[in-house]
Amino acid sequence: MPESTHTPNGPGGPGAEAEMRRATRPRHRGGLIALLVALGIVVVAAIVAIVYLANIAGTFDSKTEKIPHAFPQESTRPSATPAADGRTAVNILLVGTDSRAATIDQAESGAASDQRSDTIMLVHIPADRKGAYVVSIMRDLWVPIPGHGTAKVNAALAYGGVPLMVQTAESLLHQRIDHVAFMDFEGFKGLTDAVGGVPVDVPLPFTAQQTEGNPHFDKGLQTLDGFRALAFVRERYSFKDGDYQRVRDQQIYLKALLNKVIKPETLANPVTVSQIVSQFSPYLTVDSGFDSKAVAGLALEMKDVRPSSVVSFTLPTSGTGWSPDGQSIVNLDQGATDALADAMAKGTVPQYVAQRNLQNGN
Repeated sequence: MPESTHTPNGPGGPGAEAEMRRATRPRHRGGLIALLVALGIVVVAAIVAIVYLANIAGTFDSKTEKIPHAFPQESTRPSATPAADGRTAVNILLVGTDSRAATIDQAESGAASDQRSDTIMLVHIPADRKGAYVVSIMRDLWVPIPGHGTAKVNAALAYGGVPLMVQTAESLLHQRIDHVAFMDFEGFKGLTDAVGGVPVDVPLPFTAQQTEGNPHFDKGLQTLDGFRALAFVRERYSFKDGDYQRVRDQQIYLKALLNKVIKPETLANPVTVSQIVSQFSPYLTVDSGFDSKAVAGLALEMKDVRPSSVVSFTLPTSGTGWSPDGQSIVNLDQGATDALADAMAKGTVPQYVAQRNLQNGN
């Protein structure tokens, strides 16, 4: 009788089934391990991202100074006008100064002081969050200051501190100020260096008289480090029209900085982002409600905004002159100011800008 060819380990036998199970099992285990590793990487990355973002938020909240009483009495304030979807515009008053600590210590309570604001800007973010408008207010603009008659707008801080500064801006443009931020000019140095310098197209050649060492600036595109950026945004004595050119230069710098900061290679670099927040926050003083949560929420709503959607211009004036008591002042263009206030309330600022050809920071 011939020997059977159906061995335990032959094709179709019990041994073959066992061998198949052994051959198959490692492949399933390998797939499962790969899946678990992939999930583990995702989980770890998520944890790192959360911790990273929490650290940045913690840095912003801990290093910025807070203004506990930044706003005037509610009864004196304009109300916010909601859009059809219920969302309102956001207005942020930015105040630049060379002496942030003294300004806050002496003026936040509403007491009089000897402080003056060197730079005043209103950032208007429409309810649709499709852009932003940075309106520079000349510091020598002659305006009504509630309870103090008419004076230069930057005197509001001296007369009644931050609350009066806010009330003056609200009275001028009939817009509710949602947040206040004081920026020490020294912060420009750290912020500029944190992003590796800022390319700026200098419109006029000049030698800075207000900066030690009197750095010179040629006309044309150049990358400014922190020291030169500070000299660029501060200078006014070198120009025939003084503050007018300084305001234009500040707008140029801010636009260039924005272009640099929101580049993908900047935002995707956690070290750079951490440096930006860490180096700039100590030079920033904000109202108590403008914390990291509020900033992050606003940033999320504006995630699709690009530099081309940010328009900067100077609040229209009617030239310079002299006050009754002999001060050199900038005269308010009341008609253009009222028109801007109306456009902000109605959500038609783009039309206002286009009609007056203000796209280039005029």
